Amino acid sequence: MNRLRFLVLAVSALAALGVVAPAQAGASPYCGITWGSLPKSASDLGDREMVNDVRAGRHACFDRLVVDVGGQDTTFRSYSVRYVPVVRQDGSGHAVPVRGAADLEIVLRAPAYDDRGEPTYLPADPREAVDVAGFRTFRQVAYAGSFEGYTTLALGVRARLPFRVFTLPGTPSSDDTPRLVIDVAHRW
Repeated sequence: MNRLRFLVLAVSALAALGVVAPAQAGASPYCGITWGSLPKSASDLGDREMVNDVRAGRHACFDRLVVDVGGQDTTFRSYSVRYVPVVRQDGSGHAVPVRGAADLEIVLRAPAYDDRGEPTYLPADPREAVDVAGFRTFRQVAYAGSFEGYTTLALGVRARLPFRVFTLPGTPSSDDTPRLVIDVAHRW
C-alpha cells in the first residue's frame, strides 16, 4: 500500500512540474497535416512533357520542391514519389547518395531533353541541383539523370516525414507550365 501511495505521489509531483504530461485526447496533428509517408503516384501515359526546371521554397509547416514541366499539354500527371533506402541513377543504376536520414525518390515520366536529345534541364552541379541550405527539412536535392523518357531526382530529408504530392496546371499560350509539387512536413 505504501508503494502504491508513493507511486501516485511521485507521478503527481512530476505532472505538476510538467515532466509528465497526460495524453491529450483528440490532439490536432502538426499544422493540420495528415499526409503520411507512403508512396504517391499517378500515371497518364498520354503525358508528353519535359522537365524544364527544379526549385525549392520554405513554408511555415513544410519545405516545398517544385518541378516545372512543359511541352504539349497544360497538365501533368505522371510521377512516382516514395521513400527508398537509396536513390538509383537512371540507366546505370549507380547509387545517388544524398544528405539526410531519409531519401525520397522522385520519378517523372518526362525527359529532361527534347526530341533532338538536347537538354531541357541540366543543373550546373547535379549533386546540388537546388540550393536548400538553411531549409528546415530538406538536406540536399540531386539530379539522378534522365533516361528513356523518365527523369529521377533524389531528395535528402532530415527524417522520414509526411509528404504530399500534387500537380498544378499550366496556362495555355504562356510561360506558365504545369508543375509537380512535393511538400515535406517539418515534423509529424
